[in-house]
Amino acid sequence: MRRPGALRLNAALATLAVAAATGVVLTMPEASAAVTGSATGYATQNGGTTGGAGGTTVRATTGTAIHAALCGRASSSTPITIEVQGTINHGNTAKVSGESCNTAAGVIELKQISNVTIVGVGSGAVFDQLGIHIRQSSNIIIQNVTVKNVKKSGSPTSNGGDAISMESDVRNVWVDHTTLEASGGESEGYDGLFDMKDNTQYVTLSYSTLRNSGRGGLIGSSESDVSNGYVTFHHNLYENLDSRAPLLRGGIAHIYNNHYVKLNESGINSRAGARAKVDNNYFEDSKDVLGTFYTDAAGYWQVSGNTFDNVTWSAPGSDNKPAGPNPTSNTTVSIPYSYKLDGASCVPGIVAETAGANKGLKVSDGNCSPQTPTPTPDPTDPTPDPTDPTPDPTDPTPPAGTNLSIGAGADGSSKASGSSYGNVRDGDMSTFWSPAGSTGSISVKWGAATSVSKINIREASGSTGSIGSWRVVNGDTGAVLASGSGAGVIAVPKTSLKKITFEITGSTGTPKVAEFETYAG
Repeated sequence: MRRPGALRLNAALATLAVAAATGVVLTMPEASAAVTGSATGYATQNGGTTGGAGGTTVRATTGTAIHAALCGRASSSTPITIEVQGTINHGNTAKVSGESCNTAAGVIELKQISNVTIVGVGSGAVFDQLGIHIRQSSNIIIQNVTVKNVKKSGSPTSNGGDAISMESDVRNVWVDHTTLEASGGESEGYDGLFDMKDNTQYVTLSYSTLRNSGRGGLIGSSESDVSNGYVTFHHNLYENLDSRAPLLRGGIAHIYNNHYVKLNESGINSRAGARAKVDNNYFEDSKDVLGTFYTDAAGYWQVSGNTFDNVTWSAPGSDNKPAGPNPTSNTTVSIPYSYKLDGASCVPGIVAETAGANKGLKVSDGNCSPQTPTPTPDPTDPTPDPTDPTPDPTDPTPPAGTNLSIGAGADGSSKASGSSYGNVRDGDMSTFWSPAGSTGSISVKWGAATSVSKINIREASGSTGSIGSWRVVNGDTGAVLASGSGAGVIAVPKTSLKKITFEITGSTGTPKVAEFETYAG
């Protein structure tokens, strides 16, 4: 009978053998080489995006090596940073099997995993005719890489023709300082450069270049795929694209300080109820840069500080509703994170210096001046910050005082058969509310402003599903008061409001909320 230590040694030797054959250099477990800078925008919400911080670091020079690194982890959630150098293509990207991975040949497959960073190093990392596919995964960082000429038809094909795509319950992805490019449109075999669909949320695309494609990217694959959103696009260059810069179907997007050049048919296409906050962008030598296009399903926008330089606008019609020639806001969007806006007039200059791979990872300081950020601190540092005032959002201490939800009103986004909104504020643990699917929102509301500093989400006994990720939202303003995962007591900044919303953004099965209790202190 083999000893457990011998089994572990044999497994390690097997992993090293795969590594040697595939072009990966494994390091000993240590704090990972920090990605430069920290996530921005919506990727900072829902618990944040740190990728493989705190895990081991691996150097890979082939696609097979990237897959081997994922498969060599102790589990599918073990943090890892994969430093990539050289050209990744079909010839060096094979499927690798293992308990901690689910890979495929001819595509970089990040499927059913979490806590991973892929970062280009050295002389650069180029994914040539090979896409990066993120599916059923969370906490992913992709930084300083080029992805080019990915095709869905012709030869070779990869990733449905998308440079980077996300689909099926994806959460918290930060894509930064990348170059995504094609050499034509759909008739030449290419699809989107940056696509999100089927319940993808909390994503940021920053300091990247998207160019020479028929389609820049989309949020939502159809007018009915509106479960995506909370996406930030900032300091990106969109150049020589026909459309989809981006296309938004449902959800919320924050689009600021981007430089748009030569959008040939349309730009930001907000439709199917999408809401976009469009701040301090520079649109140049382009057509129909903002509006609802190719559908009668309206979308909305809030605009401020943008520059329109040689932009032409089509006449409005039943399926085309351009925002110009004098764009005005038709909605309001509350942004839950802090950010600094460069003036639109300097956006072409600052984006030219910072956007894309191999630009030194420079960022703007909000004053139109490029800066090189310091490496991200290791989040596993045991030294606490004694001045950190942030309360633990899932403080287990039972709240004291009167449950303000009793006798209040309630509503929500949807309800499953046999459940009711009012069940969450009746004091009865045997009744409950469930959303019509795995995600949804429930609100408690009052006729007059009410001060709330804690809530208690109590799941019904015998639930077949449980609450995963969530947000607490001020129903009056849309501001996010807290985010996290799991049920229980949640501390929020003391706020006077008429409506408070608990939004389930991820779960297993169908959750059952028996009580949504609210407390003043």
